[in-house]
Order: sequence, then C-alpha cells, then structure tokens
Amino acid sequence: MIDSQTFSVTFPFAAAMPSWLEAMLGVALLFAVAVFVNWIVKQVILKFALQLLPKDGPTPAPIVARLANIVPALILARGVGLVVHLPAGLATAIHNVANAFIILTIILAMNAALNLANRLYQRRPDADHRPIKGYIQVLKILLFLAGTVLVIAVVMEQSPLLLLSGLGALAAVLMLVFKDTILSLVASVQLTSNDMLRVGDWIEMPALNADGDVIDIALHTIKVQNFDKTITSIPTYRLISDSFKNWRGMQDVGVRRIKRSLFIDQSSIRFLGEEDELSLRRFALIDDYLIRKQGELAQSNDQLVEHGGDVVNGRRLTNIGTFRAYVIAYLRAQTRVSGDMALLVRQLQPTAQGLPLEIYCFTATTIWSEYETIQADIFDHLLAILPEFGLRLYQAPSGHDVQRMSLGENAKKSIGVGDG
Repeated sequence: MIDSQTFSVTFPFAAAMPSWLEAMLGVALLFAVAVFVNWIVKQVILKFALQLLPKDGPTPAPIVARLANIVPALILARGVGLVVHLPAGLATAIHNVANAFIILTIILAMNAALNLANRLYQRRPDADHRPIKGYIQVLKILLFLAGTVLVIAVVMEQSPLLLLSGLGALAAVLMLVFKDTILSLVASVQLTSNDMLRVGDWIEMPALNADGDVIDIALHTIKVQNFDKTITSIPTYRLISDSFKNWRGMQDVGVRRIKRSLFIDQSSIRFLGEEDELSLRRFALIDDYLIRKQGELAQSNDQLVEHGGDVVNGRRLTNIGTFRAYVIAYLRAQTRVSGDMALLVRQLQPTAQGLPLEIYCFTATTIWSEYETIQADIFDHLLAILPEFGLRLYQAPSGHDVQRMSLGENAKKSIGVGDG
C-alpha cells in the first residue's frame, strides 16, 4: 500500500488541499488511468490479436473482446486502495462493483463461448439430426443464475453458499417460475435422444394448426414454417404431451402413399356376358387375365356339372372383379408407381354412398407437385374408363338431376303416359 507521504509526492501541493479534494483527484486519476489502459487494450492490443484470428467461419473474436473489459476493471479494483483520504465505504463500494463487473464480464465471455460452440457444432453434417441448441440454452440459464448469485455475493460481501442456502426457501417459487423451462428441457432430451425431430422435418400437428417444415429447434419452442409460409411456434413440451405426425420416414424411403377410393354404384355391378368378355379382350392389360380366368372358370364349372350340380351354381366373371384386375395391371404398368411397395385394389364395407373400391399404392417420388400430378393422372384414367366395364360412380342427385327428372315426368304427361 502507498501511504499519504508517498501519494503526496505525486501532488507536491497536496498539503494545501482539503482531504476530500485530494480523494476526488485520486479517484479521477485512477479512472483516467483505467480509461487510458482500456483504450490501449481495445485499439492496439485487441486489434492486433483479432488480425491473428481466422476470418472465415465462427471465430472467438467476441470472447476476446469481452475478456478485454476485465483489464480496466482490475485497475479500478486494485488501485482504489491507493487513493488516500477516500472514505472506507466508498472505496469498498468501488472495489466490490469492479469485482462484480469482472464476474459479469467473465459470464458474458462464457456465454459467447457457448454461442461459438453451437455455431461450430452446426457446421457438422449431422447437426440437424441431433441439435444441441436446447442444451446450450439450459447451460446459459445455469450460467446466468450462477453469475447472478456471485455478483450479489461480491457486492454484499457475503459467501455464495450463504445465499444459496437462502434460496432453498424459494425452491417452490423457482419451480413455479421455471416450470415451462423444466418441462421443455425434459421434452428436448427425449426428442433428441429418440431422434424424434430434426430441422428440416415435415411435421403435421392439427391441434396447433402446424403443417410444414421445422426451421428451428430451441429449448422452449419449435418453429414450423407452414406451407402457406406462416410460422407456427410450438412449445417443446407439447410435442411430448400431444401427438404429431413426422413425414421424415416417407422422405427417407423416397415414396409417398396414395390411398383413395372410388365409390361404385352397386346397382351397376353384374355378371359379364359373352359379348362383354369379348369386348373387354380389347384391353391389352387384362387380355392374359381374361384368358386365364376363363379357363379356370370353365374347368371349375365342368367339374360342377360332372358331379350333378346346377349350372346356376357355377362361377362367372363380374364387371367389378374384372375392373379390379384392370386397375392392378394399370398401376403395375406405371413407371411412376413404386413396384417395391404394397399395391392393393380392394373393396371396403359397402355404404349408403356406394361400394368403396380403394386404390392403395405408392408413388416413386415425394415431391408434392409430382405426387399430386401422378395421383390425378391415375384417377383421371380410372374415372374415364369405368363405363367400359358397365360400372357407374355413385353421385347424390344434384339440381340438374332433379330438373331432368321433372322434365321427364312432364314429357310423359304430355303424351298421355301416366297412372290408370
């Protein structure tokens, strides 16, 4: 320590000064030295050091800039004791505030280091599969909580352990305040460890009107850019408590399912006559099917007659069965329909709206526009060719149908056709 005699060498006229003025000049000189050193560090040393750092990609420049602020604070913390006639309370306050600033600077530098670590990790090819942004945010919360306790302890000149013991009484309040953070942390760990969600995944969550691509995974929220370009923010814990659909599996396999039904008017379903069978032989897709099926039915019916059975119990081709065979052959002939995945044409439970004939197959692409084009082309063809098999689609009567029936009744009455 420098006593008053040593300090008076700096100010030869200090003996003629009041003690309070001498203390103010000493504090002013101390702050001037701190400002000058800060300028030297920032404008000379720091600029030279930053030139040595790599220019491309994430750099530790923010960390170095933060740590540079420690130098003037150290000068204030250590030099305040050299100022004579400074009241003890004021000297202690300056010393404590300077030390608290040093702690805060270190905390901010560590925060910048966490940001740098996250940016470096995002450059990895598997970063989207297992993001660490949520964990980084948890570490930041713990870091700032610890920093707050240390700053308060330094300013109050109390042990941090004493302050932490006092926080035990506030545990219930802290649990309530950080409820969402705790839930989000647990959900984030589950999502990441189970690989349930990645940046770029297409997810669908009707309960929250989310249907689009995941663009950000954070601790508290998941951001989804919907296909109408709106952004939906989903609380992270809702992805665990509620259900959502992830279309990643479809994109990984490279196929997309078509599952749509044609509702056949059941009154149009019938057996095929010989003329019908000959007419349908025009379709190359089912020519082999008809030949094979006719031979199989002829052999079965011959055995029935030989055993004395009635021909009425024999087997016959139907237009709905032949149409199913045609649809299967048509789908298998399409290069845009995947031949490695399930392909079915099946009848579902009859309804009041007709007999559902479900087409179940997969396109060889997952691109939305191409998928819709392939699906439309398939059903355009099936709807147009359906009458060739003597089948009709079910359709509820429209205003035009009612008008046509009314005109038919009026025409009958005009020619004298009616009851009686």
